[in-house]
Amino acid sequence: MNTDKNEPKVCPLCGKTYTGHPALSRKDDNTPICPDCGTRESLEAIGISPEEQEKVLEIIHEKLAEKPCK
Repeated sequence: MNTDKNEPKVCPLCGKTYTGHPALSRKDDNTPICPDCGTRESLEAIGISPEEQEKVLEIIHEKLAEKPCK
């Protein structure tokens, strides 16, 4: 797994480019994915709808002043 937080990586789930530390997919406990997809997988695991997942991600990005994956 590439852990250089400044080197761009492509998420195998959404296909978007991200930097920073990857999340580990819950589906196989092996695949590095972007932080947004990691959050989506976590929220999905507790029954949060896709629409609500996107609202949560918007709030996270707003509060952390981060840009979403490109």
